Amino acid sequence: MGRIALGAILIFAGISHLTFAREEFQAQVPGWFPLDEDLVVVGSGLVEITLGGSLLLARGRRRIQVGWIVAAFFVIIFPGNIAQYLERTDGFGLDTDAKRLARLPGQVGLVLLALWSTGAWRAWREGRRRD
Repeated sequence: MGRIALGAILIFAGISHLTFAREEFQAQVPGWFPLDEDLVVVGSGLVEITLGGSLLLARGRRRIQVGWIVAAFFVIIFPGNIAQYLERTDGFGLDTDAKRLARLPGQVGLVLLALWSTGAWRAWREGRRRD
């Protein structure tokens, strides 16, 4: 169930990157990031849609691979969340330092959910036991 929910959330987030929340996402791209803000938002939206669909459709070993890729995606975008906190950038109701700081552990939760819900964590642990 977690995998399905996470896949649906990623698809929704990706669509929102491309449509109604595009400007809100552009405001969250750190100023130091070397690419055009709109390019980053569109690109990350397309990646989120792809990852979400992959979570919904992948079977067997592919599901484990998708879990690792989704977890890596959440790790890659984490510096943007830290920058939002450090630069005090408002967005999506995160309009105080406390709210922006409270969001950060949620990103860790998304990494863990991606690994747990796809069986990637279990597969890694079982592989370590065999070694």
